[in-house]
Amino acid sequence: MDNTNIKRLSLQVNLDDFIPATDAEKEYMVTMRPSTTFFQDGVGRLRKNKVAMVSMIIILIITLMAIFVPLFWPYKYETMLGMQPGKPMDASFNNLHPMEYSTSEQAIIDEGGKVFPHLFGTDSQGRDYFIRVVYGTRISLAVGFFASIIVLVIGIIVGSISGYCGGVVDIIIMRIVDIIYSLPDMLMVILLAAVLRQRLAPAIEGTALAAIGSNIISLFVIFALLYWVGMSRLVRGQILSLREQEYVLAAQTAGAKGSRVIRKHLIPNCISVIVISTALQIPSAIFTESYLSFLGLGVNAPMPSLGSLASDALNGLASYPYRLVIPAIVISLIVLSLNLFGDGLRDAFDPKLNS
Repeated sequence: MDNTNIKRLSLQVNLDDFIPATDAEKEYMVTMRPSTTFFQDGVGRLRKNKVAMVSMIIILIITLMAIFVPLFWPYKYETMLGMQPGKPMDASFNNLHPMEYSTSEQAIIDEGGKVFPHLFGTDSQGRDYFIRVVYGTRISLAVGFFASIIVLVIGIIVGSISGYCGGVVDIIIMRIVDIIYSLPDMLMVILLAAVLRQRLAPAIEGTALAAIGSNIISLFVIFALLYWVGMSRLVRGQILSLREQEYVLAAQTAGAKGSRVIRKHLIPNCISVIVISTALQIPSAIFTESYLSFLGLGVNAPMPSLGSLASDALNGLASYPYRLVIPAIVISLIVLSLNLFGDGLRDAFDPKLNS
């Protein structure tokens, strides 16, 4: 047996293995990639997803336009341009085509004056259609965002209680969820919207909520009653898988209450899944508001939304098809961009997809 094999079989410690490493050896062993947090790592993956980034830019552009364009646009969404105090109504303002001027506006231009153009023309009541589309986009985005926040809050509260408590509490909550899931979505939404609109209108009359309108409030109530079940199931599933972890048991052993364990330990550890689900819920809320407004159960007139604009356009579809095409394109662009951005968030931040 040679000396090499004898050294391998020997129990004697080789002191050469404990010599401090040189600077060159340390530099070779150190990982060159800097340490990152889970959020930084997810943002890095999201930036590499070109489709998600383009979708995010489109969403930001549409949102900024919906917020800031009405601030400086010379026309208001509710103003009938052909109606002036003390003068008969000027019907030439009605049903203008894109970039077309009324008779009085054309006379001003002929005299050397300047008139701000109607980019999308006007509707049947002489209102500037561009600002109505922009304002309708603002309403649809706001309804989608706040409805998703309502779904998020209720879903997290109910799902976390169900997942953490378990037992009888979990069984009761899950049976309620199953009952809501068994209801026909479209029918229940239409029925609730019709009933709540009539009940809420006299209740909010004379209050600050009257400016919002009974129809929008009824939409929020519908989301609070029906659309939280998906979020609650998601949160419940996450908490069921996390509540047996060592850090949760340590918190319980230290005497932490259930509410503190949920707030400080469980929900923060499933926040990425919650954010992804909320991002995907927003386009669903916008689509729900759009088809309810299309059916006349959405926002109150004269306030526009993309769905109500599309519904109003049906009356002159043969002569003015662009009035239906424009809000339909905006709805499709918003919903598609939000869905693609939500998919990008899921791909970037879901740890199960990146494991």
